[in-house]
Amino acid sequence: MVQATLLPRNEAGIAAAIDALSQQFGDRLQIGQAICEQHGHTTTWITNQAPDAVVFPTSTREVAEIVAVCAEYGVPVIPFGTGTSLEGHVNAPAGGICVDMMRMDQIIAVHAEDLDVVVQPGVTREQLNTYLRDQGLFFPIDPGANASLGGMAATRASGTNAVRYGTMKDNVLALEAVMADGGVIRTAQRARKSAAGYDLTRLLVGSEGTLGLITELTLKLQGIPEAIRSARCSFRSVDAACRAVMMTIQYGIPVARIELLDEMSVRAANVYSGLDLPETPLLLLEFHGSEAGVVEQSDMFASIAEEFGGYGISATSTPEERSKLWQARHDMYWASQQLRPGAKGLSTDVCVPISRLAECVSAARQKAEGMGLLAPMVGHVGDGNFHALLLIDMDSETERQKADEYIGWLNEMAIEMDGTCTGEHGIGQGKRPYLKQELGEATRYMAAIKAALDPENIMNPGKIVEM
Repeated sequence: MVQATLLPRNEAGIAAAIDALSQQFGDRLQIGQAICEQHGHTTTWITNQAPDAVVFPTSTREVAEIVAVCAEYGVPVIPFGTGTSLEGHVNAPAGGICVDMMRMDQIIAVHAEDLDVVVQPGVTREQLNTYLRDQGLFFPIDPGANASLGGMAATRASGTNAVRYGTMKDNVLALEAVMADGGVIRTAQRARKSAAGYDLTRLLVGSEGTLGLITELTLKLQGIPEAIRSARCSFRSVDAACRAVMMTIQYGIPVARIELLDEMSVRAANVYSGLDLPETPLLLLEFHGSEAGVVEQSDMFASIAEEFGGYGISATSTPEERSKLWQARHDMYWASQQLRPGAKGLSTDVCVPISRLAECVSAARQKAEGMGLLAPMVGHVGDGNFHALLLIDMDSETERQKADEYIGWLNEMAIEMDGTCTGEHGIGQGKRPYLKQELGEATRYMAAIKAALDPENIMNPGKIVEM
């Protein structure tokens, strides 16, 4: 498995920064081993690299003061949200100060007439949508976990609704951020479009804390649809399910969500969530629109599915039934672990052009079976993105090596298919070996941007690009 590389430590600088920050933040700066390890290790399978201290700011001004101190002493700064990232994003390979944003959790302003909202980075997507519900609005990006919106922007998250509403890069209008010298910038205004200068908003979205720390976000909102209809359909093979997805997208049906569960995932969902689904590959779909429109869309999908041998087709507009299905999908990480109690789930994702999706998923399944790996698969297949969850005995060196080999092979296959080594997990530490393979010389220019904005390499060092 990935053994995260250690970077040189600035022991004197770290000690001086902790001393300075402790005087300012008091008990909002913690150095206990347990809390530091908690902030260095999340749902990832990558080796834990804990920071030396964790500090809890409540404002942009305080974040700027933290970064200014770290810049003065040459100490790494690692941002932390809810800790749901998967590729070692919050590890501290050179030690340093973790900045936990979860006390910056204010919803600053809702502009309902403009369909946008201004929030601090510690606001979670569920918190925001609960707040917006009585105004008939919602924020559509749903990665499954109740992630913080700052973390979602930093990792360019997407999720089940991306096929209709896009990813975080499509839904962030503007950011406020603290840069490596402690300066505070705003990347844009609230206007829906702009041709003014470099697009710093898009530069920071997906930068994983390596260029700056996001302290405020202006996000697009959507009106809650008049009607929502969910559908499910079983198939005899993953290939048939994927081909039905391809045809659905090519026909231009405005599906809001279209998710694939392979037979192992369906089996896990049945047990964990108390469902009674046929244990064959399954598509879950959701349609948004008018009452008549969602019925028409689901009927069109049903006709396509039947062409590919789909069966057990059912649709519902009942909120309780819809919620039960989608909760089962969101619980797949935990459900899948019941397939092999005691095993560790290692999640990886790739994304390919939709025309290569069936080929890629089928090859991934065959490879896992050939290597003797248990790897249930799910995916946001409307945009060619899917996940494999390897269930591994972490005490077995043989299994760890097999998992490492499989993940590398899957990344390389996706790249060979004109796809990407990550559709939504991000690069962090785990995907770094494949970024240059995917983008080649472009990574040299990424490193140049990083060096220009963070010449001392204090902003989340060891992630995305090498310096």
